[in-house]
Amino acid sequence: QVQLVESGGGLVQPGGSLRLSCAVSGTIFSRDNMGWYRRPPGKQREFVALITIGGGSTRYADSVKGRFTISRDNAKNMVYLQMNSLKFEDTALYYCNYNRDGQYDYWGQGTQVTVSS
Repeated sequence: QVQLVESGGGLVQPGGSLRLSCAVSGTIFSRDNMGWYRRPPGKQREFVALITIGGGSTRYADSVKGRFTISRDNAKNMVYLQMNSLKFEDTALYYCNYNRDGQYDYWGQGTQVTVSS
């Protein structure tokens, strides 16, 4: 079992930055992956970024490449999403995800990011 708690969301102007954090607890394996997803208003949840717990390899959605950076601190059981150059279309509820064995997904409760002038 894995528990995830996100924090760091808020209101930011276009072009601004935010850093989301995800605290992870429970049984964690280096072979598993963690990531961030988001659900924009009126839309389905979509992939944002992924990082492998063991090797730290990353992958990003095309819409955030070059602007967002996912990272992890295994010693602290934390995963982060640094979001720069935020756009209106980045407004969404952001979820932390833990994927076990490519099969089982655990989710946090979500943290709201609103980009508005």
